[in-house]
Amino acid sequence: MTEDSATQERIFAALTDPAEHPGVRRIETHAASVFLDGERALKIKRAVRFPFLDYSTLEKRKAACEEEIRINQPLAPQIYHRVVAITEEPDGSIRVDGRGRPIEYAVDMSRFDENRTLDHLAKAGPLDADLASAVARAIAASHAAATRAERETWASSIPALIDGNSNGLRNGNHLKTAEIEQLGNASHEAFLHIRPLLEERGGQGFVRRCHGDLHLANIVVIDEQPVLFDAIEFDARIATVDVLYDLAFTLMDLLRHDQPLAANTVLNQYLTATPLENLDALGALPLFMSVRAAIRAQVALARLKPPHSDDPGILDETRRYFDLARALIHPSSPRLIAVGGLSGTGKTVLARALAPAVTPAPGAVVLRSDIVRKQMFGVKDTDRLPTSAYQPEVTQRVYETLAQHARRVLTQGHSAIVDGIFARDFERDAFSALARECNVPLSGLFLVADLTTRQARIGSRQRDASDATQELAALQEHYSIGHVGWATIDASGTPERTLQNCRDAIAEGK
Repeated sequence: MTEDSATQERIFAALTDPAEHPGVRRIETHAASVFLDGERALKIKRAVRFPFLDYSTLEKRKAACEEEIRINQPLAPQIYHRVVAITEEPDGSIRVDGRGRPIEYAVDMSRFDENRTLDHLAKAGPLDADLASAVARAIAASHAAATRAERETWASSIPALIDGNSNGLRNGNHLKTAEIEQLGNASHEAFLHIRPLLEERGGQGFVRRCHGDLHLANIVVIDEQPVLFDAIEFDARIATVDVLYDLAFTLMDLLRHDQPLAANTVLNQYLTATPLENLDALGALPLFMSVRAAIRAQVALARLKPPHSDDPGILDETRRYFDLARALIHPSSPRLIAVGGLSGTGKTVLARALAPAVTPAPGAVVLRSDIVRKQMFGVKDTDRLPTSAYQPEVTQRVYETLAQHARRVLTQGHSAIVDGIFARDFERDAFSALARECNVPLSGLFLVADLTTRQARIGSRQRDASDATQELAALQEHYSIGHVGWATIDASGTPERTLQNCRDAIAEGK
């Protein structure tokens, strides 16, 4: 035991002394000890050295604490406060923020409800769509504020990352060597395919100093809002990545926790809140998510040490992440789904319900005409537009833009669902031509419902991107739609019934 380790053991004993700190709880990680005491949490870096971090001296641990505050306080000011000294007083006692000689340093934080991290919430049941949307906005905001990398060489580090995963997954011989090699080979092949794209994104500024570790346990709900915490502070190189690689950790972990709807919502809300260039990088998601899953499998494997060498729970977690990594690296072929119908037929509700199950994971990108129109005029989704924004020439531009966006998604090997009225033949024909151009199957769905149902749905909307009114719904009854050529879906029933009707129609159309 080193002198620093011996000193830390004295400190840990003092901080868990029931006479001084009744009810304190200690949590251990591979690199830190966290002491939960009332509403306070103290995080002390352990005197350890690993290939990826070095906390072996007091000076290095103090610097790491200061860096943790610098990196995390902007993301979670309600959690991270300051660096405090652990001091040895003249009488030999140990105090937090005392007046004696500093013998250790700690990150001083506010304690939060550990049961409100997303991994715990995900285990309890389906995550709310509003929460998933808020998670996406929080991640997007963190990326917008993140410092751009001065060098654009992040892509060149990926082969070593893939090899590191393969080596780590061999530890303990718990996983089949052939499967590990297959995953590694497929990952390298995927990287070679997208390397030019990643290098281009580096030059465009999409490689930034990100959170770096955005799995569900590092997102907590405080005052009904998601808060990102415990960002990587020990090595800027590990956290300086493509923003979609940062997002991929959250998407992957939502899939691992059987939250496909939340994963799809996060993806779509993130794409809505960030530059359109991210549509052109969706082809990187399979590799990004697979690598992230392999990393989590490694983390689980590292916990298989005495007395937990054969813990069935840890082994199961390892296998689940590993199997997910293997599945994600082989995405299925994309498809295009177009959802039409007059206002109030439930197009948007249907599109959002369909998207999570449309492969490849984490589901289809939903492109909504109402959102595109608002973006064209530079207003918020819920701002109302004047009638001039709905002139035929404007609507034609909206559908042209929808087609452009859908083409960008499909050429990346990802599926798209387009949500619009599609009242005119040429609007529908344009997307049939797009499907042929991209060599993907098209499922056209045209929803129908009686006027009373449509008006009731429009009247119940709150803070929605659609500007449709009940009066407009009545006027639409006189539209001359003609022969649709798509599957006509009765949407007058429940959303669940409409969803099943559409799934049946898509299956029959295969």
